[in-house]
Amino acid sequence: MSIFFIRQMFVGLTDLDSNGKPIPSLATEWDVSDDGLEWTFNLRDDIYWVHRDPITGNYKKLRPVTAADVVYGVVRTLHPDTDSEYAYVLYIIEGAEELNNADPTSNDFESILSGIKVMALDDKTVVFRLRAPAAYFPSITSMPITYPQPQEVIKEKEHNWTEVGFIVTNGAYTVQEWKPNEQIILEKNVEWYDADNVEIELLSTRVVSDTAIALKLYKDGKIDFLSSSLIYQLQIIDEDDIPKSELYVIPKSCTEYYGFINSKPPFDNKLLRRAFSATINRELLIENVIKGEHIPANSFSAPGIFGSMAQNPAIGILLTLSYSERVTLAKSWLEEAGYPEGEGIEIVLGFNTSKMKKQVAEEVRRMWLDAFPNATITLKEYEWSDYIATLKQDTPDDIKPNIYRLGWCADYPDANNFLNDVFHSKSKQNLAKYSNPDFDKIIEQAASEKDSGERMKLYFQAEAIFINQDTAIAPIYYHTSVYLHKSWLTGVVFDQFSVDTIAKWRINWDEKRSIGTFISLLPHPERPEGTGPIP
Repeated sequence: MSIFFIRQMFVGLTDLDSNGKPIPSLATEWDVSDDGLEWTFNLRDDIYWVHRDPITGNYKKLRPVTAADVVYGVVRTLHPDTDSEYAYVLYIIEGAEELNNADPTSNDFESILSGIKVMALDDKTVVFRLRAPAAYFPSITSMPITYPQPQEVIKEKEHNWTEVGFIVTNGAYTVQEWKPNEQIILEKNVEWYDADNVEIELLSTRVVSDTAIALKLYKDGKIDFLSSSLIYQLQIIDEDDIPKSELYVIPKSCTEYYGFINSKPPFDNKLLRRAFSATINRELLIENVIKGEHIPANSFSAPGIFGSMAQNPAIGILLTLSYSERVTLAKSWLEEAGYPEGEGIEIVLGFNTSKMKKQVAEEVRRMWLDAFPNATITLKEYEWSDYIATLKQDTPDDIKPNIYRLGWCADYPDANNFLNDVFHSKSKQNLAKYSNPDFDKIIEQAASEKDSGERMKLYFQAEAIFINQDTAIAPIYYHTSVYLHKSWLTGVVFDQFSVDTIAKWRINWDEKRSIGTFISLLPHPERPEGTGPIP
């Protein structure tokens, strides 16, 4: 189930506003100790776990959501048996990394389990002890990996606890019907504390893999809201059928990039990394191959997050030059490195199986060969699971491609999630095997710095080292999302991370008239988490 639906049915300690700023949700307020290590969250007393009977449709209010549910949720995320892909985000909590990497069968496992520093002081107070100050921590508590979870239901039903009839929820909606990869129907939770102000009582969604069919359903008035990878189909949207006023193209906090294996020749030489990055014509690539309204990328940290240097001309400064000027410089760098016109360069560009990814790789290879005609550049396509296995840090460099394609979406709206979580020299996500002690020191300082202005300066310095000086990767473009919704649907707020909660949406029934059921349609199934590395 995608993060969109999880956020309709469950609440976390915090939420994010349209600017990515943490706001109260289950927690009414929070504070941090003077040393920046201890965060205390005070909880609401009017949010309950509820169960909907699938036969009668009746709701039963079970009990209030408590601090113990938050503790259980965090510990369950970190437990090695859960095998959560995003547990690493919680490693800032004292004892979290040790727990996540422990052997559940070891004699000292119970001791490690008790060492995780998230504690319920009482039913309405939860405390987190961090291993280092982290000004961005309230953003992390907006993520589903920190959501409270109903321990008694999970222990009884185990992996089946989310099935219709078993599931208990605590948000504005609960699930009425769920057919994986086909349809989800959400129903308004009548026991929600603010149920009187939730206007939309039923949300029926379908998954349609064919964008053309989805567009026809929208044109015919069969659906009200359409979320899609329509970014590649904008040219087929006819304004006579779909008014442009119903089309929304929103930047996403996701960066597509080519990574260089910094430890593998010839890209252990930053002159070559710089030359190959400079000779990617990002604007032409977007216009001729990718299409849509993606944005050329100059930094790794994506737009819309704190500390992002997206579209700051001082980062990726080479991109302020004309393409011909960049090619001239790139040729000189290769000659200086001993590879005139690319002579002696034999490299492999790897990418995961995808028609679009292949087209992009072919076009980028053409650009490189135009600039370095004597180079030998081979494309290699991998199935996703094989691809990730090949790129892992412990895989020998000699069987890796020299350059790999990947994308990264924000788990939480802070540059720490890009620069520190991904490319710190000790990060398991650091597939480029990039290492610079000065870079590490700066991003560590930025993570613990309390002053926002100082943090911005530090992230600028970090990107200047990472992109301008070392060119550890070649950012290519920032992703965008495309939405369509009918004019009678109001209150929809689009932001960098998700569509605003359905509970705040409104329908002008006088305008809508003939359509009796509210339907949202997602033509392409979303990833379970919607963040982190993207295929």
